[in-house]
Amino acid sequence: MDTLLTVEEAAERLHTSVRFVRRLIAERRIEFVKLGRHVRIRESALIAFVVASTVPPMTTTSVVGRRAA
Repeated sequence: MDTLLTVEEAAERLHTSVRFVRRLIAERRIEFVKLGRHVRIRESALIAFVVASTVPPMTTTSVVGRRAA
């Protein structure tokens, strides 16, 4: 079973503020679990968010292609 993280624990794992994680939840940009009035984030949802937000590095061919345009 996946570990359920508090908002504070999720912020600590992302090395961000609690406010940022709460904003992700409010904007429905990250999957969360609502247990009564408590909000928890599955560890796998946190990983999925990071993977989906990852921007690939630019390659030398893409840099050259941008200059030619």
